[in-house]
Amino acid sequence: MTPDAPHVLVIDDDERLRSLLGKFLVDQGFAVGLAADTSEARSQMAALAFDLLVLDRMMPGEDGLTFAQSIRRAGNGVPILMLTAMGEAEHRIAGLEGGVDDYLSKPFEPRELVLRIQSILKRVPREAASFESVRLKLGALVYDGARDALMHQDDLVHLTTAEATLMAALARSPGQVLSREELAALTGVGGNLRTVDVQVTRLRKKLMDDAQQPRYLQTVRGRGYILKPD
Repeated sequence: MTPDAPHVLVIDDDERLRSLLGKFLVDQGFAVGLAADTSEARSQMAALAFDLLVLDRMMPGEDGLTFAQSIRRAGNGVPILMLTAMGEAEHRIAGLEGGVDDYLSKPFEPRELVLRIQSILKRVPREAASFESVRLKLGALVYDGARDALMHQDDLVHLTTAEATLMAALARSPGQVLSREELAALTGVGGNLRTVDVQVTRLRKKLMDDAQQPRYLQTVRGRGYILKPD
């Protein structure tokens, strides 16, 4: 994943499908956020800018079409690729009229999803704000993407180069588990996974995380690490 990788938010109540799509898109070079429902999606979109939404049509509570219509009314032009088990023409037309950019019927091949995403991103300007607009609240601290800095009120929290690189990598995908291998690649430490663990421990101290029960930079056993802002 490169620093300018398109940032995609996958919104689907099916945990297994959501997880599989997230992993596949990361493997294809995208930065990925995951949301189980539209409420969670709104929270992530309030904190981060996304280049495209992969949105399930049928979900409990607010469905995908209603969500798409609401964010369009609010003036948000982020491209939307809708996933649906309903292939009838009237449903596709309703979605397109509601502001959806493209439809993909379930079941589908993951590679087709990638091709559809790439096609949308080619024809739709990347209007979403870049990573530099990111501001993540971590208790009394704020991570400011524009300054690549961790702040306590108006004071700069000193981070070493390695800590700052790790923080930036995690901040690009809050709420998403990143494996030690992914973090090693993103931070340039090669195959030295132990170095990732050491830097995580040091960064936790800067985040004022409890070493025994960290609140913001958590370990997901057997999978990696996850940054959980407020």
